[in-house]
Amino acid sequence: MRIPFLSAFMTSPFDGLQEHAEKVKECGWAFQQAIECHAAEKCKMFDEYRQEVIKLENEADAIKRRVRGHLPRRTRLPVTQFQVFMYLREQDKVLDSVEDALDWLSYRTSPSIARKELGETLFRLVDAVLEPIEDLSRLVAEAKKYFDSYSEKQRGIVKAIIHNLRKREHDADRIEDELKYKIFSMEKDPVAIFHLVKLAEIIGSVADHAENAGDVMRTMIARKK
Repeated sequence: MRIPFLSAFMTSPFDGLQEHAEKVKECGWAFQQAIECHAAEKCKMFDEYRQEVIKLENEADAIKRRVRGHLPRRTRLPVTQFQVFMYLREQDKVLDSVEDALDWLSYRTSPSIARKELGETLFRLVDAVLEPIEDLSRLVAEAKKYFDSYSEKQRGIVKAIIHNLRKREHDADRIEDELKYKIFSMEKDPVAIFHLVKLAEIIGSVADHAENAGDVMRTMIARKK
């Protein structure tokens, strides 16, 4: 029996991107719990949360490899392969930054945030980068709807999410700068200063990569007016 031509292109690349985005979103929750646990003297579950992030990152890597491996031959492409790969790369770097932050935090066994003011600002920074993680999942879902319909209204929804990612990245940058200022003002131990400043930069990079993913998505939807 002859196979219909379109059956070879049934899978949208956005199915894989959405699945990957959901893994990134799951990591965000574990990341938040790990940071709060490390700052709390009585919490003993930091390593468990960190291992959960590692597990989710491995699962996301498997999805990434599947998307890359099946894209050329069996995927219906409303955009170029290069754009899909670039978007996936930036979305994956969000997850890498989350894992890197917890790895870096684990190098100091005692709580790094000795002062309440520093801890409060750090938690604000974590909250600020979690919001873009949530946005990524919604971005892919709404982009898929756009490429199914090419509706100008739907395109506007996608652009609004991209704009929001950019705003959230600026907010995260501002909080990161505030945290660094407080670290240098309050901490005296040079090792603690180096560790905390580096931690702030790694956490801040989560929002940077989320914004980069949004920029790639903007180029995707710009192809169809």
